[in-house]
Amino acid sequence: MTPRQIGLATLATLLLAGASTVAVAAADQAGPDRVRMFAGAGGTTCAVPALSGSVVDVSLIDMNGMGAMMGYGGNRTGTWHPTMMRIALTSGKVAAGQVSLRVTNLGGVPHELIVLPLGPEQTTGTRIVGIDGTVDATGSLAEVSAICAAGAGDGLAPGSTGWTTLQLSTGRYELVCNFPGHYAAGMYTELDVT
Repeated sequence: MTPRQIGLATLATLLLAGASTVAVAAADQAGPDRVRMFAGAGGTTCAVPALSGSVVDVSLIDMNGMGAMMGYGGNRTGTWHPTMMRIALTSGKVAAGQVSLRVTNLGGVPHELIVLPLGPEQTTGTRIVGIDGTVDATGSLAEVSAICAAGAGDGLAPGSTGWTTLQLSTGRYELVCNFPGHYAAGMYTELDVT
């Protein structure tokens, strides 16, 4: 990369990070009794209603576009490095009971969020990925893939937000994006309910 390309990639990264930070900060300014207006980087504003129970903000992140500019968008072998996609939570622990997940796609490609229980001996990132690039989602408790709405849809477009509210018992849960190849690329995290 030339120094100019590196400079442009750095500037773009800073702008994207700043836009995401401003969007999250703006969303957090609204009280729990207000409708939240939220937009991810490059997304449209979405009226997110006041959500019940413990609210966890979930960010779906990928290096698509930004990573390619910086030389990361698929390594030299053409495959994704495990850290090229991820799921980030504002809190990895919540109290048992009603839990709301407010999910924003801060990446450059569509994503979804599926909630799967973890067994006592299971760890995140160890599910078997099928030939179709997905993991078995049998027994999932919730899905967030509807744009500016609760529940399932066609996928969260870049910059869009969706949500779900569910009852969670004490235990461990794996939050995953089950679009083909995304789990294998690192899109999973653990939510602990106590």
